[in-house]
Amino acid sequence: MTLRGRRILLVNLSLLIAIALAIFPLPNWAAAVRPDWVALVLIYWCIALPMNMGFSTAFIFGVLLDIATGTLLGQHALGLTIVSYVILKNHSRLRLFPLIQQGVIIMLLLMVKQLVFLWIYGMTHNAPSNMWLYFLPSVISMILWPWLFVFMENIRRRYLNI
Repeated sequence: MTLRGRRILLVNLSLLIAIALAIFPLPNWAAAVRPDWVALVLIYWCIALPMNMGFSTAFIFGVLLDIATGTLLGQHALGLTIVSYVILKNHSRLRLFPLIQQGVIIMLLLMVKQLVFLWIYGMTHNAPSNMWLYFLPSVISMILWPWLFVFMENIRRRYLNI
């Protein structure tokens, strides 16, 4: 298998695992703190392999996440496309930041994504009742980012030899 084929396979497989983590059933107390797995993995790949990532990947996996979670079709696709656009435009700057600073930037970006979702929920009359709990997954994603980055970096180096 060529290097390009291994890249495509690894990116798609990791995003499918992230979707599985996003739909894995959790108790009510734990579901409120579930990180945004798909967005985090997509952000990693946009930083690590920006020349192989595009808006189409974000859109396709966003639609798959919409189907898997039963949300409004296109909601996650829009959110992930916005996230991938911002990351792909700024990936060279973002690489230079320490992991903790990257985590803060990613938290802010995921909060913007959640604000887009909040706008969609407002239009469909499904607004969440507790705003603090609504934005908590972005904070958890920020805390999780350094470990996820190191884990994904080890996988990328092991299987892609880059």
